[in-house]
Amino acid sequence: MKLSKKIQAMGLSPIRKFVPYADAAVAAGKKVYRLNLGQPDIKTPKVFFDTVKNFNQDVLAYANSQGDAELLEALVGYYKRIGLDFEKKDLLITNGGSEAINMLMTAILDNDDEVIMAEPFYTNYKTFVGQAGGKVVAIPTTAEDGYQYAVREKIEGVITDKTKAMCIINPGNPTGKGLTKDERKLIVDIAREHDLFIIADEVYREFTYDGKQMTTFGAFKEAEQNVVIVDSVSKRFSACGARIGSIASKNEELMGNLMKLCQARLCCPTLDMKGAAALYNLDPSYFDDIKNEYEHRRNFSVKALNEIECIKFGVPEGAFYITCQLPVDNAENFLMFLLQDFDVNGETVMFAPAGGFFGTPGVGQSDIRIAYVLKAEDMKAGINIIKEGIKAYNAR
Repeated sequence: MKLSKKIQAMGLSPIRKFVPYADAAVAAGKKVYRLNLGQPDIKTPKVFFDTVKNFNQDVLAYANSQGDAELLEALVGYYKRIGLDFEKKDLLITNGGSEAINMLMTAILDNDDEVIMAEPFYTNYKTFVGQAGGKVVAIPTTAEDGYQYAVREKIEGVITDKTKAMCIINPGNPTGKGLTKDERKLIVDIAREHDLFIIADEVYREFTYDGKQMTTFGAFKEAEQNVVIVDSVSKRFSACGARIGSIASKNEELMGNLMKLCQARLCCPTLDMKGAAALYNLDPSYFDDIKNEYEHRRNFSVKALNEIECIKFGVPEGAFYITCQLPVDNAENFLMFLLQDFDVNGETVMFAPAGGFFGTPGVGQSDIRIAYVLKAEDMKAGINIIKEGIKAYNAR
């Protein structure tokens, strides 16, 4: 028996595939600072757990395929508070933002169709595009150019008759790149001129720094047929284990066809949706302290990284990731060295090798992504281990 070429062409997640080695380091008695995964240590709001505890129905039944009514109402209210007029009919609840992206690729792409993404990009996108038979077309960016991709010549230079969509994470994962209003308007104009979807992944919307305000592609009324917004409770409310995401769009044809996929997978978990509704009903002031904490961690991490000789990185404007080019020959080999052969006083560190975040062959082999999701002193300790580890690794 043979497996499909699609599954064989996929790779393991660079974010998770080294977890067994980190677990082995822990089993050997080491402490591992896990900077590989966007799993915040911020406490999930208590209202989530209280809502689940207070669920008192006698039968835990299937929910509606579109999503729980209370959650849909809560999302309508959330969007209204940020200036968007989505109605319940414009929304679908998904099993996390990942299922939302997966469904969208299935709905939009035929075999060999193309999706444009800025490189480096969130690695799982490549898996979802490939699963749908499509191809990622990358716009290369670097720390030196500020990860700038919202340039007409760059975008139109990769558009072909196979291009179906642009995937935009704003603010970005893995770089923290944020788009200005003019840059978002340029992307909207290009999408309308070339009849493309904009898949706007805005799960980090609230987390913008240096006085910048949160933004959304949903603000462009003229592009409401092009724009599809993906959201999630995972990072917004530090509720990654509650696999609740959503799709929002005024494009009735798209949403009607996505419902086929929603019905095929039956529904999302009822209890998670009840808890998520409570989260979306929180007062917007909830984000003030959380945003300040992430900005503090970013500043602390940037200061620590600047102490590493020959490192290259851009200061993130949002989200909670930093992509760095290290002075090592191969980031995966370096990580294995840290997990298996190196420690500082019984402590080591785990990050995500970033080669899988690039579409251009051979690019990004010395790059890593770290997530500043731990408290500042833990970030400093983890980055110091990277610093000392580089010296030991290159001296072998």
